Amino acid sequence: MKYSNKLSDGVHILAYVDICKDGDLSSNAIASSIESNPSLVRRMMARLKKFGLLESQPGVVAPKLGRPANEITLLDVYKAIEDNQNLLHVDEKTNPKCIVGGSIQDTLRGIYQNIQNEAEQSMAKVTLQSIIDDILVKEDNKKDN
Repeated sequence: MKYSNKLSDGVHILAYVDICKDGDLSSNAIASSIESNPSLVRRMMARLKKFGLLESQPGVVAPKLGRPANEITLLDVYKAIEDNQNLLHVDEKTNPKCIVGGSIQDTLRGIYQNIQNEAEQSMAKVTLQSIIDDILVKEDNKKDN
């Protein structure tokens, strides 16, 4: 099964921009942190900018958060970065003549929608600031050990 790293990478970019604001904020540096390529980072940054989560100016390597980190939620990043925003997907190719295959899609759609709603409500409670704070605490703990 394929899964997307886009949300993780989008949060990574925003956290990097905030934590490393006095350092190298080039797409090369961010890509190195993500272990990705700079063109992918630039495309993701463009999406984050489009949704107001990131600010940047052409020709200047100084991106910054579009609003305070405590006002950016995981749900904001998810909506900005993910193309297909459904967490779960129903198999559309089932046998309509089968007792299970003929009804499972409608049954699962309702269940999956409830799960989607609950996940989005949870993501709306997690701020970028809380993620940044956790990263910094973990980094401090590494230094102490």
